[in-house]
Amino acid sequence: MNLGPFREVLARPPLVQLITVGMIARLPHAAAGILLTLHVVDTLGLGYAQSGIVAAAVTIGIAVGGPWRGRRIDQVGLRRALIPSIVAEMLIWTAAAHVPLWGLVPLAFLGGMLSLPVFSLVRQSLGVQTTGQLRRTTYTVDSMGTEIVFMIGPAAAVAIAASLSTTFGLMAVGWSAALAGIWLMILNPPTRSSAARRPDADLDADLEYSVKSAVAAAPANLGQVAGDIESAGQRIARRRMRERLRQRRDRHVPWLTLPVVATLITAAASGFVLIGTEVSIIANLRAVGEAEALGLVFVFWCGASVIGGLVYAVVERPISPMILLALMGVTAIPMLLARTPWELAWWSIPTGLFCAPTLSSASERLSSLVSEEVRGEAMGWYGSAMTIGTAAGSPLVGLVIDAGHPAGAYVVTGVVGLVVGGAGLLARQRRRTVLTRGA
Repeated sequence: MNLGPFREVLARPPLVQLITVGMIARLPHAAAGILLTLHVVDTLGLGYAQSGIVAAAVTIGIAVGGPWRGRRIDQVGLRRALIPSIVAEMLIWTAAAHVPLWGLVPLAFLGGMLSLPVFSLVRQSLGVQTTGQLRRTTYTVDSMGTEIVFMIGPAAAVAIAASLSTTFGLMAVGWSAALAGIWLMILNPPTRSSAARRPDADLDADLEYSVKSAVAAAPANLGQVAGDIESAGQRIARRRMRERLRQRRDRHVPWLTLPVVATLITAAASGFVLIGTEVSIIANLRAVGEAEALGLVFVFWCGASVIGGLVYAVVERPISPMILLALMGVTAIPMLLARTPWELAWWSIPTGLFCAPTLSSASERLSSLVSEEVRGEAMGWYGSAMTIGTAAGSPLVGLVIDAGHPAGAYVVTGVVGLVVGGAGLLARQRRRTVLTRGA
């Protein structure tokens, strides 16, 4: 293994400093998802369906605010663009910790919409400071840091909730995110190239980074990064649309084929399965009085995803995302057999192994199905599909749990993955058969 590119990254203090600050800045919201669920269920004494609605509000807010926040960095520079997020993080999450559900839902949406744009900021700055192989290596190092953060975040959330309170935890999310924003303002990393117009290759690299971040964030906290894929994709789509208009070409490119639609449905189902599994784990451990063991289970689950992603990266032939989705779904069902935290941790490994590969395969599949000129637009839809799946999964699985069937939540979650993946494979096989006969 050639470690030269990694040494080059580590030899550049500005890159190391930005990646380190980016990791710390991501940590508050890596813990926020679990804290919100525990706050609604434990502190407010409500059900998992209600906690799912709150989680969906945050996810939708992030998706709505992502493109706008990215544009503000482009328009007014980093420091001015961060001021609204710093103020909002501190005020919104402090207020959210003290209001009932009817106030928490809109605050959660606003908190997501105005959250610190760490992913897009780090992506832009690393892209400006690096080129070529160094950029790819830097993005890889940052993705590894993201994986670590999203393993630590849930464990930290449980520790805070158990030792202090979810009220303090939510306030701490806002305060620490605001401090991270101030730190980023002081650091003030470059976000604009000296060139008047960034090359298309740079925008494509931005999109690649966003997709890698989503894979790194899986299986937990997928909703935190889906909006960044939308933002990066829309940036490319807008440029390519302007170019088509200048060339007087048709605005409507017929790229939305059946295979593309099937891949987008797979992305949505992946988001559903991941958030459904997360909520099911929380409910399972709370039902047996072992909520403090959430960190243990999440380390096993997220760690398995990291291992699965590394294995998939060295596989020479691509594997259909539908196969991987079906496997992720079917391996989630046996988690209902767990009776202790350690059993649940071990049972989470099989389904965790398929998390990162499923997301990687789906993004690769979509990229191969569309032409380069519409790839940004297609990946924007990919991010939207994951957002929809994540936003829908949490309240729907919560309804199953509230109906008195915590173990059944694993079944519902797994069946969705199995059915969508299986149906996609059958449809693809049937289409191949028809095309073969037609030939």
